Amino acid sequence: MGVSISRLVRTLFVKREMRILMVGLDAAGKTTILYKLKLGQIVNTIPTIGFNVETVGYKNVSFTVWIHYFQNSQGVIFVVDSNDRERILNELRDAILLVFANKDLPNAMSVPEITDKLGLHSLRQRCWYIQGSCASSGQGLYEGLDWLSNNIPSKAVA
Repeated sequence: MGVSISRLVRTLFVKREMRILMVGLDAAGKTTILYKLKLGQIVNTIPTIGFNVETVGYKNVSFTVWIHYFQNSQGVIFVVDSNDRERILNELRDAILLVFANKDLPNAMSVPEITDKLGLHSLRQRCWYIQGSCASSGQGLYEGLDWLSNNIPSKAVA
């Protein structure tokens, strides 16, 4: 009983910090997603040179999001341009995986089509999820973060 109460208190009141890597091909919408989550609005972007780092607070979790390689990441957000069928294939890191199927164009691939193209069903030993999203409206972004925060092990970030 005491363990359950202490776990509940930790879940409700202790702010967790997570290191999250956001990757994807150029022009997939990574920077737009990052600043929609951080600022709640769309910012004019240009192609990113180098990388962006921002801390996004959501519920009781503080996500430090890097749009660049970051050692010891606890999770990966892999942004794909769901309208770009030719560039969909990519390798995935050894971390739990959230794929934002980003873009709201009429010819965009569906979540099942992206799942198939990325071969995600073959990742039996990796935890993964695809969230349909639209960076410009924010649709699907927080649902993806909910999944990520609920599925990353509760290890402390060093």
